[in-house]
Amino acid sequence: MENAELRRLFASSPVSHLSTVRPDGRPHVVPMVFALIEDTVYSAVDAKPKRSRGLQRLANIRADPRCALLVDHYEDDWRRLWWVRADGYGEVVDEPSGTHRGIQALVRRFSQYRDDPPAGPLLVVTVERWSGWAGTA
Repeated sequence: MENAELRRLFASSPVSHLSTVRPDGRPHVVPMVFALIEDTVYSAVDAKPKRSRGLQRLANIRADPRCALLVDHYEDDWRRLWWVRADGYGEVVDEPSGTHRGIQALVRRFSQYRDDPPAGPLLVVTVERWSGWAGTA
């Protein structure tokens, strides 16, 4: 598949799984909602209940910016299976403005953010490599 098709499939999902590396070298994987603009993925700390705004994923990115995001699709008809992985480098914007293109993309994509835009840190992942697989259907 070409990058444009991989990005289209990736963007078709409301959630991805972010994989980062903990400072001790262990993997850390969490689901997250996101918005995609070209080769940049945005996700923000929002008002959903969390133990703290100091999330492990953000600490991991600050310590080692290498990360991967995975989106997949499953059906009983295995010919319709697919997955897309975005490998890249993340950065944390601690206090993004409400006009930041990532915040605006998240607000456009998720109705839940229209009345309560995310105000927490913004995760920005610059994708350097797209890869994926799709069944035959």
